[in-house]
Amino acid sequence: MTRYKAIISYDGYDFSGFQRQPHARTVQEELERTLQRLNSGQEVVVHGAGRTDSGVHAYGQVVHFDLPGSRDVEKLRFALDTQSPEDIDVVAVEQVADDFHCRYAKHQKTYEFLVDIGRPKNPMMRRYATHFPYDLELEQMQKAISTLVGTHDFTGFTASGTAVEDKVRTITEARVELDGKRNLLIFTFTGNGFLYKQVRNMVGTLLKIGNNRMPVDQVERILQEKNRQLAGPTAAPNGLYLKEIRYDE
Repeated sequence: MTRYKAIISYDGYDFSGFQRQPHARTVQEELERTLQRLNSGQEVVVHGAGRTDSGVHAYGQVVHFDLPGSRDVEKLRFALDTQSPEDIDVVAVEQVADDFHCRYAKHQKTYEFLVDIGRPKNPMMRRYATHFPYDLELEQMQKAISTLVGTHDFTGFTASGTAVEDKVRTITEARVELDGKRNLLIFTFTGNGFLYKQVRNMVGTLLKIGNNRMPVDQVERILQEKNRQLAGPTAAPNGLYLKEIRYDE
């Protein structure tokens, strides 16, 4: 068997997330269905580097899978791309070592979150950006978001019920910028891993800070007290994108 790594992008609107689940349309299931056709009807298991939730998009999700024999990677990419549904794009395919695992190999993930601040909202972005029509102070959010950089216990930004015990993660980049031409706020987070709904909870908190409904030092307090009740609401999934995954060499 030969192991392949693929970078894929997808429009998450019509998916119930990446991971296969009963009675639901998922990215993993669609890719496995396509690969099974390319593998003479034999089952192929796809492994993903991250489990994006329902409605969440991706520019640079990474998967791996095994196929018998050796194939031309561009022909394989083209076949996967053209035979997969239109809301999935296969960006690149490469052959990797047999022990490569896209989830467990050391890597950094970058997420992007788009907020439509237009009044009225842009109807063309309703699936791809979360609308927030209230006053915001960018400088307040920029001060607050810088507090997230570093190694912290992110319990206070984790969705309740998560089974993960170790909630310490390292964020190497956290910033928010205004795209005035498109009336968009763009949040960017890079780190060695993110907890369930962590990015959406951080964005929800930062929007409340920008709207002066929370103080700038609220982020620091949430990190110190590890209390989810102190954080803002969970931002809607339609603004979230898994932008890039970079592996250590």
